[in-house]
Amino acid sequence: MRVSEMMTTDVATVTEEASLSKAFQVLHDRRHKVLPVVRGERLVGLLSENLLAEVRPSKATALSVYEINYLMTRTKVRDVMLKLEEVFTIDPDALVEEAALALYSHDVGSLPVVKADKTLVGIVTQTDIFKAFIGLMGVDHKGTRLSLEVTNDIGIVAKISGILSELGVNISHIANCDKGGGKQEVVLRVDTLETDEIIKSLEKEGLKIRDAQGFE
Repeated sequence: MRVSEMMTTDVATVTEEASLSKAFQVLHDRRHKVLPVVRGERLVGLLSENLLAEVRPSKATALSVYEINYLMTRTKVRDVMLKLEEVFTIDPDALVEEAALALYSHDVGSLPVVKADKTLVGIVTQTDIFKAFIGLMGVDHKGTRLSLEVTNDIGIVAKISGILSELGVNISHIANCDKGGGKQEVVLRVDTLETDEIIKSLEKEGLKIRDAQGFE
């Protein structure tokens, strides 16, 4: 899956010349945590909810409400935004796992999605990654989740698939995780709740079933 297939395309933005008051209003109205700053269609910076909170006068200030509003209206986005070179972005053709790694590695909640010329085409967030993970793992599908502990032998997945194919059972989703020590966990989603024969056939071939859980 590519970033372009799961990113959010309806992205609220502001310009460099917008006031901080305007930026606060957009964040509040759209319930976003970040706000890309654009010049035309090109990304030039980024504002975050945390960054805006840092520059907004606190309630402990001696300034009056009028003075605070005046300052927020007079201060421009360009004065406090993260410049483009400080912003972590990702290409729309990048893989979803690349986006997940970038979010994790940079410890950020979202990544603006930009083309090579820095044209903003979307944004990918942790929530988007969660949705993609749910889809890839088939969490919201009816059927049974089977977890197998197997050795890292060549063709082990083909062996499992062959057994299920002979039983006429369809694998809707599959994933595996290296457990170390020459072993891995293979997680399958099959389109049936009747698994007695499946488990018996897999165990007969020396495969260890760690868990089998049905989902209506």
